[in-house]
Amino acid sequence: MEEENKSLTEFVEQLVRLGGTLGELFKSGNVALFTEMNAAIKEMYRLQHGSQDRVLQALEPECAVIYGNFDMIVEVFRTTENGEVDLGARGAVNRLLQNINSSVVNIATALELV
Repeated sequence: MEEENKSLTEFVEQLVRLGGTLGELFKSGNVALFTEMNAAIKEMYRLQHGSQDRVLQALEPECAVIYGNFDMIVEVFRTTENGEVDLGARGAVNRLLQNINSSVVNIATALELV
């Protein structure tokens, strides 16, 4: 039980980290923040994926949105030429970021953090 509580606490810490990074990204547009997002998401995945904690298991649908949308962001950047993000790619990335942000809020709400 103590291990499950520790995993949930660590997951929440990463969720807060991700939320803060998203906020900064929306405010500044600094694409270097994707590295920070990636680190937080990887840690969330490690903690949540295959966990026996019922709370973390219940969060799977929203977590899947985060993981899948971030993977799609990476794919969008891979398709850009010379790192140039055109208007279409920018729109796609913004929509994917909004999806991630919505899931972060939904998880925070489910965990009664907001």
